[in-house]
Amino acid sequence: MRILAAMSGGVDSAVAAARAVEAGHEVVGVHLALSREGGTLRTGSRGCCTIEDAMDARRAADRLGIPFYVWDFSERFRDDVIEDFVSEYRAGRTPNPCMRCNEKIKFAALLERAIELGFDAVCTGHYATLVDGPGGLELHRASDAAKDQSYVLGVLNAEQLAHTYFPLGSTPSKALVRAEAEERGLTVAHKPDSHDICFIPDGDTRGWLAERVGAEQGDIVDRTGAVIGTHEGAHAFTVGQRRGLQLGVPAPDGKPRFVLEVRPVSNTVVVGPKEALATAEIAGERYSWAGRAQAEGVFGCHVQIRAHADPVPATATLADGRLTVVPETPFDGVAPGQTAVLYDGTRVIGQFTIATTVSAVPVSA
Repeated sequence: MRILAAMSGGVDSAVAAARAVEAGHEVVGVHLALSREGGTLRTGSRGCCTIEDAMDARRAADRLGIPFYVWDFSERFRDDVIEDFVSEYRAGRTPNPCMRCNEKIKFAALLERAIELGFDAVCTGHYATLVDGPGGLELHRASDAAKDQSYVLGVLNAEQLAHTYFPLGSTPSKALVRAEAEERGLTVAHKPDSHDICFIPDGDTRGWLAERVGAEQGDIVDRTGAVIGTHEGAHAFTVGQRRGLQLGVPAPDGKPRFVLEVRPVSNTVVVGPKEALATAEIAGERYSWAGRAQAEGVFGCHVQIRAHADPVPATATLADGRLTVVPETPFDGVAPGQTAVLYDGTRVIGQFTIATTVSAVPVSA
C-alpha cells in the first residue's frame, strides 16, 4: 500500500512508520504544523506539535529513509479544535480536544488530503486494532490495556477506518516499543510522552480560558438555589471539582462540596455533596458508529466516559435520533460535553457527545 505516516515527533508514531516500512509498504512521513507560533517549544512532557517535535519527526524519517514533509494545518486546527474548545466552555460543557483533533484533523482533513494524493491509508502510532468482522471492519481495543487509545478513536466512522493503519495495536507493552525504537537507532526512543492539552503547554487552562472567554463574577449556589459563595468566572469550573471553590457558607454536615453543574447563561456554579455526582443516565444526539451502524432499539453495552476510566455495563436506547444510556452502577461526575464511547467487549460500537445527565440522587436527598 501507499501509506502516509503521521509523525508527531514521538516514539509511537516513529515506530509505527518503521513497521510500515518493514512491512513493505511505500511510506511517506508527514508532520502536522498545528500552530503558527514559531517559538513554541516543548517543556518536558507538556505540549506537542512543537518545533522540537517537528525536528524529531524529520530525524526519524531520515533514519528510516523515507520522504518527509511538514503540512500546515494550523487554520483547521484553530477553527475545528481550539475554537470548538472555547465555545464548548462558553456553553458550560467540558470538551475533549483530543477527540476533536482525531475527528476533524488527523482522520478528516489529513485523511482527505492523503486520499486526494493517491495514498491508501494514514498510519498513526495509536494503540488500537482493526479486525475484519462479520459486518465489516471493526475497531477494537489494543493488546496493552494500559496504553489502549480506542476511546479517543471512537469518533472514527466506517469509511475512515477503511483507510487507517495502526501498527502498534497488538504490541504487548509500551516498553517494547521503546526498546524497538532504540534498536532501530531512533533518537526519540526515550522521549517523554506528551500529555495535557497540547495548545496549553503550561497547563494553566483556567488562565488560558480567562483570556478568551473573559472573567465575570457570579454566584455559587447549592442544590436548592441558595447563594453560598461567589466566583470570578464560571468557565474556570468543571463538574467534579472540589478545590478553589472559596465558599463562604459551610455545608450543614461539614463535608466538602463539589461542582455539580455549570450554568453559563446565568453565570452560576452549582455545588453539592460528593454523592450527588452520581449520574444515573446520560443522553445525546451527536453520535456516530465505528463500523456498522447500530439499529434503533435497546441494546446492552459497556460505556466509557473518559480516556482512562473503567468501562461500565449499561443499557443503551437509540430512538428518534437520540441515544440514551443507563449504567448498571451510576457514573461518577459526568459533565455535558464529555464523550461517551460504547463497547461490545473489545469492539468499539460508537460514541456520542453527552448533552444531558440525570443525577442518581434527588435534590431533597
